[in-house]
Amino acid sequence: MVVGAFPIAKLLYLGVRQMSKPVANRIKAGARRSEFFKTYVCLPPAQLYHWIEMRTKMRIMGFRGSTIKPLNEDAAAELGAELLGEAIIFLIGGGCMVLEYSRQASNSRRKEDELNETINGLQTELAELALTTETLDAQLREINRQLLSFPVPTQSVSK
Repeated sequence: MVVGAFPIAKLLYLGVRQMSKPVANRIKAGARRSEFFKTYVCLPPAQLYHWIEMRTKMRIMGFRGSTIKPLNEDAAAELGAELLGEAIIFLIGGGCMVLEYSRQASNSRRKEDELNETINGLQTELAELALTTETLDAQLREINRQLLSFPVPTQSVSK
C-alpha cells in the first residue's frame, strides 16, 4: 500500500480553509464593535463598493447624471464587515492555493532532479561500457594480428 496516498498537507489546508470562516466571523463582529475599525477599515470600502454598485446599476438603467447618496453608518459598517470577512476568506483560500502550488512545484522539481541524476548515471555507465568495448575491440584486433603473423604450417601430403 502506498504510504503517501492521503497527504497530510492537503488535510491541513482543508482544516485551515474550514477554520477561516469562523475566524472571519469573529473579525467581523470585532469590526462592528470597534469604532476605529468601523470608521477606518469598514466604512471606506463599503461606501466605495456602494458607490460603484449604484453607479453601475444607474448606468445600466440609463440614469447617467444621477447623484448617489452614501449609505448610512450602520448599513455601511455591516457591508464593510461583510466585505472584510469575504476578503479574509479569499486571502486564506488564495494563500492555501499558493502553498499547494509551491508544494507541487517542489515535488515536481525533486522528481525532475532524481530523473536527471538517473539519466546522468546511465550516461556515465554507457560511456564506461563504450570505453570497455573499444578496449576489448583493440585487444581482439591485436590478437588477430598476432595470429596472422605466425607462419602457417605446411602440411606434407604423404602418399
